[in-house]
Amino acid sequence: MTRARYKTGAILLALTLAGVLVHVPTAHVWPGNQALAQQVEGGSTVYVLKVQGPVEPGLAAYIRRGIRAAQAAGAVCVLMEVDTFGGRVDAAIEIRDMVLDQEVPSISFVKGRAWSAGALITLAAERIAMAPGASIGAAETVPKDPKAISALRGEFEATAQARGRDPRVAAAMVDADVAIEGLTEPGKVLTLTAQKAREHGIADAVAANRIEVLREFGFPGARIVEVRQTSAEKVARFLTETTVSSILLTLGFLGLLFEMASPGWGVPGTAGVVALGLFFGGRMIAGIAGWEVVALFVLGFVLLLVEAFVVPGFGVAGFAGAAATLASIVLSFGDFRQALLVISLSSAISAVVVAAAFRYLSGSPFIGRLVLKTVQGAREGYITAPERGAYLGRVGRALTALRPSGTIIVDGTRLDAVSEGEFIAKDAAVEVVDIAGPRIVVRVHEESAKSVG
Repeated sequence: MTRARYKTGAILLALTLAGVLVHVPTAHVWPGNQALAQQVEGGSTVYVLKVQGPVEPGLAAYIRRGIRAAQAAGAVCVLMEVDTFGGRVDAAIEIRDMVLDQEVPSISFVKGRAWSAGALITLAAERIAMAPGASIGAAETVPKDPKAISALRGEFEATAQARGRDPRVAAAMVDADVAIEGLTEPGKVLTLTAQKAREHGIADAVAANRIEVLREFGFPGARIVEVRQTSAEKVARFLTETTVSSILLTLGFLGLLFEMASPGWGVPGTAGVVALGLFFGGRMIAGIAGWEVVALFVLGFVLLLVEAFVVPGFGVAGFAGAAATLASIVLSFGDFRQALLVISLSSAISAVVVAAAFRYLSGSPFIGRLVLKTVQGAREGYITAPERGAYLGRVGRALTALRPSGTIIVDGTRLDAVSEGEFIAKDAAVEVVDIAGPRIVVRVHEESAKSVG
């Protein structure tokens, strides 16, 4: 199922980006260790995964693939090199669970920073090493919601306990109310240097590079296989970032709204479809959305189109379409809180842009060249049709036969007219009985007909 999602997501991204080639070098031997690899021919292999940049679903997809590759190859260890300021908690928890559940032994090597979500991922490894000058902690939630802090603190404590580390030290990284004498003060979340982390049992070693790390933990001379991110995974990581997701949703909403407000199909609609294709495509590669989510969104959009153009008003189709569209977006996140944040932000930005467009762009000289704004009213002497109300009740003569339309003359003025359905012969006397805009309705004038008879 994961492979199918990966392939379909890659196809969707390729179609929308129109030219992004997905080159997939799954792994390569680290050049700096070629000599050692030759010395231990047929020996142990260590797979290296890089936890760098924001922690988000795209990173989780990459870690999942790397762990599976290590297990399939019979690797003796998975080494995660960590340098991140943090990111999404749901993605960090997903990676944490993968690291805890994997069969291959794991090592976290903090090369720079393991802050926030990065600290949780680091704590999940069986062994931790830190480079001189590295740090770990600073995992307070944003915003500082007591419920979120409590939940994340529980994850940190449980992870530390699972690996035999002090859960109070882990809790202090999240909750500012946790004070440890000689280590942290009340009101401040804990961040540890490499030396402090080793002194308090969080880190097992301080090492300058991966070779020292592997030697420290009993894997000297191991063949190192570095798992690289594919082009698709890199794109997916970028597209699933919270700010980028908000921008894509906003562009998608605005493009479709402007397209629905104008005839035909043009640039706004195309841009909206491309933005939404990138939004869902990135999530499909990250493994948090499948074709069923895209199908649900398309169904919702079609129902909204039906409501707008086929059955005007807002009834069952409109309500169902809005519900399906909203549900597809929520499902594509996998986290309701995150989905609510992005949807709210995108909706607010869309509303502001639409309001600004109507208020300011209507006075733009460029828009003025595209949209006719000149008003030609009665005060300027312009009328849409001659004023014909004065002819009501007047009697004239049929210049042509009316079958039922024809021409009449009233007070010397030729007029186009229609009968009430009956045939009126040429030269018959007619009376104007109704006027509806430019339409003049006549019937045979009975008194004139009698006098002639």
